[in-house]
Amino acid sequence: MPTISMFRGIKIYINWNDHMPPHFHATYAGQDILVSINELEVLEGEMPSKQLKMVLGWAAFHQTELMENWELAVKHQDLFSIDPLQ
Repeated sequence: MPTISMFRGIKIYINWNDHMPPHFHATYAGQDILVSINELEVLEGEMPSKQLKMVLGWAAFHQTELMENWELAVKHQDLFSIDPLQ
């Protein structure tokens, strides 16, 4: 599962051969969430409110890049890094 961004203790990654709908994973302090790229809503899991807001804000800003990485993952190609939350 390639890491595509890290910021403020949060790790963002997309798995190759993952299930639909297009989504990414975020982990913080042992808590994991799956977030829909198109809808920007949590599909599974829990995370503290502060970190969840950071993840969703970051994802809204990088939604196009996340979808491009999803498409690369589906094709088993290398993913690229996305700038962290500033």
